[in-house]
Amino acid sequence: MSSAPHPVVVIGAGPIGLATAAELARRDQEVIVLEQGEAPAAAVRQWGHVRLFSPWSEVTSPAAVALLEEAGWRQPEPTAYPTGADWLRDYLDPLAALLGQRVRTGHRVRGVARSDRDLLVDSGREAQPFVLHVERSDGSTERLLARAVVDCSGTWGVPNPLGSEGYPAAGETAAGERILYGMPDAVRDHDRFAGRATAVVGSGASALTALIALTSEPLHTDTSRVVWVVRRGTVGGAFGGGELDELPARGALGSRVRTAVEAGLIEPVTGFRVAGVERQGGSVTLLATDGRRIAELDQVVGATGFRPDLSFLSEVRLDLDPRLQAPADLAPGIDPNLHSCGSVQPHGHDVLAQPEGELYLAGMKSYGRAPSFLAMTGYEQVRSIAAALAGDHEAARAVELKLPDTGVCGGAGLFDEEASGDGGCCGTPQEPQSLTLTGTAGAAQ
Repeated sequence: MSSAPHPVVVIGAGPIGLATAAELARRDQEVIVLEQGEAPAAAVRQWGHVRLFSPWSEVTSPAAVALLEEAGWRQPEPTAYPTGADWLRDYLDPLAALLGQRVRTGHRVRGVARSDRDLLVDSGREAQPFVLHVERSDGSTERLLARAVVDCSGTWGVPNPLGSEGYPAAGETAAGERILYGMPDAVRDHDRFAGRATAVVGSGASALTALIALTSEPLHTDTSRVVWVVRRGTVGGAFGGGELDELPARGALGSRVRTAVEAGLIEPVTGFRVAGVERQGGSVTLLATDGRRIAELDQVVGATGFRPDLSFLSEVRLDLDPRLQAPADLAPGIDPNLHSCGSVQPHGHDVLAQPEGELYLAGMKSYGRAPSFLAMTGYEQVRSIAAALAGDHEAARAVELKLPDTGVCGGAGLFDEEASGDGGCCGTPQEPQSLTLTGTAGAAQ
């Protein structure tokens, strides 16, 4: 075991956090993973009904697979596309169980600092261990010392609001019980959405997937009304390239939404920037900055993306891009205006390290507000970080990431429909497929 006096602490027991622990465990480094949920990968459990847009071969960490196989685990069919529930049952839960007491659930990190130092103090800062202020689910608290911190907490817990300026629209918080920031589940949310009037706010893949769910059985009935609210002046670009799209799954999803629009199942409302949400009796009205109104809604689905929670890092020194809120050295390479998930260059510990020293942002958290993160990218990030923390600097520098030539933003299916391994980006999907939960599904919180 490592002779270091304190463990490495990983924040978040999602796919990337558990992979970090596997990498460190295989290098005989002491590690503790803190998960705020009552079970590992709590975020994935919230969208278990959605099928990932990457196959099994791209959503399992090599280090984790090695640990699991040593314990007799059998890897699922590499070309099959799991749902979130499959991912949990067949990989994440067994991995967390194997890591054992290293994973502590019901532990929410409220703050990270240098021991006995706030943000202002320079003297002796680097010689001090980190201290994590942790709140347990029973209400008790503790101070946990660490030699290094890897923040893999993701972004799922902080959805972007409906408001067009990045803040909640007037009345949005008060109407929260009528707003779902996520993906409708045909089973869990049946009574909430079936036959109802629903507005979907957003124009990305998650919005398109929600639109398909709401215009398909069992949520769609003769009394359903589905309104698609987008900020841009036209919905045309949101459909993707159809049959010419470089990612066939994205094109197929867009084509299916286009068909629903043309059939009158979806009412597009363009150039609508949400300024307010009004509750009127049993209905909801969306207000735009230009004065327009969308009235008589029962529910709203917010599919406007996610952002990182930086509140518990306020006493450590960060260097983040002011726009993406991602590590400054990484931001140019993940700018969504220039890059898709498959065009991001491999990167490791040196790009993700923060000025505080031995503090790293990894996984979806490292992408800030950029939506195109992939699990494969995160697994290589934490392999490099673990090597650096173990003192294997040669391995830490040897960052490699081999993505399929045509990218890995394919799709395997919509929600819990069965899908073959022939989908994805490298072949023509047999059924319309989706880039579901961009930044989460297949990307891994």
